[in-house]
Amino acid sequence: MDLNSKDENNQRIFERQILRKISGPVNTDNIWRTRKNMETDKLIEGADIVIFIKAQRIKWLGHIQRMDQARPTRKLLDWKQMGTRPVGRPRQRWQEDVMEDIKQLKVKNLKETPKDRRTWIDLAERAKTHKGL
Repeated sequence: MDLNSKDENNQRIFERQILRKISGPVNTDNIWRTRKNMETDKLIEGADIVIFIKAQRIKWLGHIQRMDQARPTRKLLDWKQMGTRPVGRPRQRWQEDVMEDIKQLKVKNLKETPKDRRTWIDLAERAKTHKGL
């Protein structure tokens, strides 16, 4: 799933709506009101749904990279489409989005790093706290 800025904003809005429903209203001076964004952020301690999604994408890429070459999912990752793309600005592909996230994390050896599961999981965890994603 590629996330443009509109999608990211919609994800954050949806997350806040759900958190408001889950946590319920606040009683202030015998007046019930819905929680404000700052109050919901305090509940989740500043966690961001978009960064979580990007970290999970990175984790999934490592999982795919460790797969056997014969598996269909791995074949799709390595597949190069025949023909040309439509005229105009090309749509961002999933792999391009993930590679952009990995560049921001400054991963040096993308061919070897996913093979070490523990290192890759640590990288995905580091991505959850990275403010540049």
